[in-house]
Amino acid sequence: MSHTFKLTAFLLLLVGAAESRETADSAADTSRVVIVIPVVGNVDPGMAAFIGRAIRDGLEHPAPYFVLDMDTFGGRVDAALDIVDTLVSLPEGATMSFVRKRAISAGALIALSCSKLIMRPNTTIGDCAPIAYSGEGPEVLGEKFQSPLRAKFRALAKRNGYPATLSEAMVTAEMSVYQVELPDTTLYLDSLELAELAPSRKAAVISQKTVVPAGELLTMDAQEAQELGFSSKTAASIEKALEAGGIENYKIIRIEENWSEAFVRIIGRIAPILMMIGFAALYAELKSPGFGIPGIVGIICLALVFGGQFMVGLADYTELLLIVVGILLLATELFVLPGFGVIGIVGMAFIAAGMVLSLQDFVIPEPSFPWQVELLKRNLFMVLISLCGSLILLLLFFRYVFPQLGRVVSGPYLSETLASSRLDSDVSPKVAVGDEGVVVTTLRPSGKAQINDEVIDVTTEEGFYEKGTPVRVARIQGNSTIVEKVENQRG
Repeated sequence: MSHTFKLTAFLLLLVGAAESRETADSAADTSRVVIVIPVVGNVDPGMAAFIGRAIRDGLEHPAPYFVLDMDTFGGRVDAALDIVDTLVSLPEGATMSFVRKRAISAGALIALSCSKLIMRPNTTIGDCAPIAYSGEGPEVLGEKFQSPLRAKFRALAKRNGYPATLSEAMVTAEMSVYQVELPDTTLYLDSLELAELAPSRKAAVISQKTVVPAGELLTMDAQEAQELGFSSKTAASIEKALEAGGIENYKIIRIEENWSEAFVRIIGRIAPILMMIGFAALYAELKSPGFGIPGIVGIICLALVFGGQFMVGLADYTELLLIVVGILLLATELFVLPGFGVIGIVGMAFIAAGMVLSLQDFVIPEPSFPWQVELLKRNLFMVLISLCGSLILLLLFFRYVFPQLGRVVSGPYLSETLASSRLDSDVSPKVAVGDEGVVVTTLRPSGKAQINDEVIDVTTEEGFYEKGTPVRVARIQGNSTIVEKVENQRG
């Protein structure tokens, strides 16, 4: 009996343990999934593509909660607006921005697009003035650039419950913002709003102080952001922030960039260098007979830039068509037409236009998005600088690198001298004037011909000859053998 009792008790323990595990697994399955997305470094199209992918992956879970883990000085306005559009498409209350170190400029715009803002101690947010870089350094862009950004900040502030006027003060330094204490509320007003305040409300004002003086952009630390109504709490970690936000029984999934997204962002940063090498290699190919390593290097470099932009959604089939047409025109110049002329220049222009358009998501800038004009100027400047830099790179290569290749690349090299040669000689060791033969490679105008059972380098002065054309040696000048078609010789 005792053995039977022990066996029964053991079986009951196993059943109880299985039920406990099943209950625990069920509780884990019903916990809310928190998707943590790092927003680190420069805001660029690569970051926008990564955040878009992270949100799509997160939406595969039921009722996900998204946390942006922020540490950025900002970056491109168009990329930030793409991220904002993605975030505001989510249900209200499903997003939180957690400022780990800083959310400056475009980072502030992204942070305020979330339903809730929580900051770590000693972190900062703000200063979103649109800036362009010129030869004189960075300069703040004017009213036509600030106005649409102010409108965007105001719309996000109203949507997520942040002080609208203070949000605008992150963009425009000319604004003065005042804190007005009333018996029933606290208002943040700019100069115009303060002047238009109803007399009855003015009479009820308890106190008034300047929060943002004219000439300054609003930038806040964690404590100031909480006092001014932006940050709902100061928390030392994401877990504490979730607790403060009322999120319980959750499971954190942190989404990181995959290798392809990291690679694309690296390509974006070195795109000017790749374009410079690519253009230099294509130009070197145009100056060389046939098709070889320079052409392959040029196509690979430009393909890396274009492929990176295609993966982040900037380049499309229009840009691809322009680049393909440009390459075809260059191929026509290389293999069909002699020399380098209009067709080659047009081909390079098509490739350059395709590269410019691949760096942006528009063809013609829209007046309502004035930063697109600045982006177009920047992209044009980048491509033109790459073209100019490619020419300088070629000059430096042939001046300093090419002469040194003989020291590291084995021969064969010429061992005979030309001391006994004569510039005006009309006799070659292999052929003489009047010898006939046939072209074995297309003459454009130089190539090879077989004369007296010897394949030698020849040149024509009559355009270009196709392979198989009968030719006769017209004259020999120094080391050059000039040929003409057999039917063209006059007796």
